[in-house]
Amino acid sequence: MEEHTIVLIVGAGPAGLATAACLAQFSIPYVIMEREDCSASLWRNRAYDRLKLHLAKEFCELPHMSYPADAPTYIPKDQFVKYLDSYIERFDIHPKYNTDIKSCTYDEGKECWISLACDAVTSRVVRYKSKFLVVASGENSAANIPVIPGLHDFAGETIHSSLYKSGTAYSGKNALVVGCGNSGMEIAYDLATHGANTSIVVRSQVLFGDLSKHGIVRPETGPLLLKEQTGRSAVIDVGTVGLIKKGTIKVLRNISKINGNVVEFEDKKECSFDVIVFATGYKSMANTWLKNGESMLNNDGLPKKEFPNHWKGANGLYCAGLARRGLAGIAIDAKNIANDILSSYDMHRCETN
Repeated sequence: MEEHTIVLIVGAGPAGLATAACLAQFSIPYVIMEREDCSASLWRNRAYDRLKLHLAKEFCELPHMSYPADAPTYIPKDQFVKYLDSYIERFDIHPKYNTDIKSCTYDEGKECWISLACDAVTSRVVRYKSKFLVVASGENSAANIPVIPGLHDFAGETIHSSLYKSGTAYSGKNALVVGCGNSGMEIAYDLATHGANTSIVVRSQVLFGDLSKHGIVRPETGPLLLKEQTGRSAVIDVGTVGLIKKGTIKVLRNISKINGNVVEFEDKKECSFDVIVFATGYKSMANTWLKNGESMLNNDGLPKKEFPNHWKGANGLYCAGLARRGLAGIAIDAKNIANDILSSYDMHRCETN
């Protein structure tokens, strides 16, 4: 079976939804597909209960729709999901759920993108032809867990932050959090406040004054430059630092190896744990299905060009939400993509009339 559309959007997370809304403003036909059974599955199904957006709401709006006037400054996860649902309804977005993209290849002769997608429910494969292709599958499409000697034989539980919900199940247990970004710091706090004996591996520098005596070093780079250079957001303290200063949460060095339930660290210290939570981020999987993305993406499935020139490749190829700029970056990408497609689309219509 074959379907035709002007724009094919891969991914119905915030980036795909924002792009769809911007295209709708110009009445440009599109199809948006999503491998999961819902939009924004990362937020709905793979986010811990206490999560809030880490920037103020004015920096976290999608194009053409603000938050309700009474919304708090830092939007809780559940309220953000409701915002997305309202966004989908307002812009009449109808993602094709349970649709897994298998390959996207540019056909030089026909000057279009040929994409194969499989319906996970019916197993039916559909061939799509589109003038433009938008990669909006996200930089967070797959969990990233570091390679650690002995990890596969760890006697306790290992879990990625995407599957962590609450610390209620870990009361009284020895818990280790790997990663000190916002997710790692919040999960450590959540575990500790639910009665877990909590430790955290701090591998990068964190911005909370002089915490060197607690094993945390302040970075030389300020938060805005840090975000620009690395894509990492400054950590917002939810109470974790206070628990570190009290000794309730222990700071440990990098892991060197694991033996059974005993974890050995770089300073040769050894501790036993019941659970290890990896707050070690995600990775893009775009290169597994995009076959002609060399003009835009590197080997890690992320843009070759730096922000703000990262979003456009060759032959009608675009990406949204891959610049590590959060929701504000997504809004910029979506507007740029829609405006650029509009100019080409208007020219194409003039040539065919």
